[in-house]
Amino acid sequence: MTSPHRTAPRRQIVRIGGSVTLLTRPRVLWIGVALAALTLLTAVVTLTTGRLGIALTELPNALFGGATGVEAFVLDRLRGPRLSVAVAAGAALGLSGALFQSVTRNPLGSPDVIGVGPGAGAGAALVALFLPPGVPVVLGALVGAGAAVLLVYVSTGSGFRNPGRMVVAGIAIAAMATALTQYVVYAVERDQATVLSSYLNGSLTARSWDDARVIWLVLLVAVPAAVLLARPLALSEMGDTTAEALGVSPRRTRGRSIVLSVLLSAGAVAAAGPIAFIALTAPQIARRLTGASGPHLALSALTGAWLLPLADLAAQRSPFLADLPVGIWTLGIGGLYLGSLLLREWRKGAL
Repeated sequence: MTSPHRTAPRRQIVRIGGSVTLLTRPRVLWIGVALAALTLLTAVVTLTTGRLGIALTELPNALFGGATGVEAFVLDRLRGPRLSVAVAAGAALGLSGALFQSVTRNPLGSPDVIGVGPGAGAGAALVALFLPPGVPVVLGALVGAGAAVLLVYVSTGSGFRNPGRMVVAGIAIAAMATALTQYVVYAVERDQATVLSSYLNGSLTARSWDDARVIWLVLLVAVPAAVLLARPLALSEMGDTTAEALGVSPRRTRGRSIVLSVLLSAGAVAAAGPIAFIALTAPQIARRLTGASGPHLALSALTGAWLLPLADLAAQRSPFLADLPVGIWTLGIGGLYLGSLLLREWRKGAL
């Protein structure tokens, strides 16, 4: 006779340094390994295929300092920085979306939906137009992203609790930010406008190691902070009363998570331009892979780190839409996903 009680899923202890201990399931670890392997495979395909691809047999030598001539050009100037930015920006967006969805307890609670990307793009464009060249674009992106979050929070009248109001407010904020951005593109000189327009479409073309350093530095700061927030977030999802009883301040946790989410989104925008819907879809894919009730921070980051290079690979290798900015690819595919998600929420009566 079987026991009426379900057996609790096995947990495995993961220690980070001497002060942080995490509990996780073996399934989660295997999914993380699989996502990392898929990202590595996508990176290898990106570097070895196409007209200037490095031969697979020569790739290890080229990566470890033996690249010369065309191989050095491909790794150092053409595809290396682009791939590095894609992986890091994808991870940042996936983690940003997971943090926001955890805070709002809402599958639509994504930086994309509330206009963070367009807001960050508008801030970056204004910095490029009005401030001296030495001022970092990431500063403008951060201010623009923060302003978008604040405006949506205030304009809904109920914060991020009502998904329908949040989506409508986000669309309005995104439209205003896009209009401001288009004005900047119109106001600058033609050569600058061409470069700025490509950037604002979410293009990974002509990325440099400076762009890669920006987004990897953001991740270096944000990932440890996210690790420290993982347990308070998990407890907050059980309800404010339970979290407070266990010694966690839900309000402080939500505030820190939103700030961290905005920082990650702004860093991704500063490095790669506004890339739509990775922040929305990566946590959802990770949640479905694990079967968990909420988004998993680490797996969301790994999913984003795979999805964006994969989308960029499709943008580079597509026979019909070659060199289309990757942001347009993610916008088209993500828009369909958002529509299906809205329909699902409407049928559940959540809108």
